[in-house]
Amino acid sequence: MSAQALSGNGSLDQVHGDNEFGHFIRARRGRIRPQQVGLTPSGRRRVPGLRREELARIAGVSPRYLTRLEQGQDRNPSPQVLRALAAALRLNADETAHLYALAAPPAPVTGHDEVSDVVQRLLDAWTDVPAYVRNRRFDVLAVNKSAMALSTLYTPGENLVRGMFLDPAVRTLFPDWAEVAAQTAAALRAEGVRHDPRTAELISLMLGDSDFRAMWSAHDVRPVRDAIKRFDHPIAGSLTLRREALLIAGSPDQVIITYQADPGTSSVDALARLR
Repeated sequence: MSAQALSGNGSLDQVHGDNEFGHFIRARRGRIRPQQVGLTPSGRRRVPGLRREELARIAGVSPRYLTRLEQGQDRNPSPQVLRALAAALRLNADETAHLYALAAPPAPVTGHDEVSDVVQRLLDAWTDVPAYVRNRRFDVLAVNKSAMALSTLYTPGENLVRGMFLDPAVRTLFPDWAEVAAQTAAALRAEGVRHDPRTAELISLMLGDSDFRAMWSAHDVRPVRDAIKRFDHPIAGSLTLRREALLIAGSPDQVIITYQADPGTSSVDALARLR
């Protein structure tokens, strides 16, 4: 994909992190309706959300300064300005943390992809629990047999973002695919390592998919947490599994994902059929 094509989508800065802070503010500003903050719309509006000067007034900053922030001309907002913007944009805790991270100096990329033998043995011991390890780029690093039986998506070397959007079999695996895919894009934005060239390469590739491009441009931020996920497996049938995310001590860039069936449910038998 060419740089020109990315620029046409307004996404080149988003990939390389040149002005992701400004992109995020503009995207969130577009979601706040004037009525939500006690304003009465007047005149013809070119944008559905807040105008720049309206956000500036609510946040207590000058329109000129907000313009500099959105255009990337000022990259050092104070904690007071960040707090004011977060409040004015009605950001939740995850979105506020993301805003602060975008304003902070880039951290060095220190992640590693090696999974210890101890962790692999732990995965293998969970014979009735699909489990795998991924990094913050959503590359699958290690799995157990139950996870591979659940989906080829959970195969070492696969990337969960790429598979979610580009593999037709994965689209049919999840009956709630649109919801799961949106969560995947939002999790990559929340957890992905900024200024990591391989993450930028992944996003650049994925922007060629219209579904990913639409979800990525929404600037949603939601880290992976425990949740219920439904599967429509070609052999095991319908499964409803509880996803758990477990951090690995000493490996902050790696996380174990497990899927468990609630006792006494049909999903227990479905998992047994996979084994």
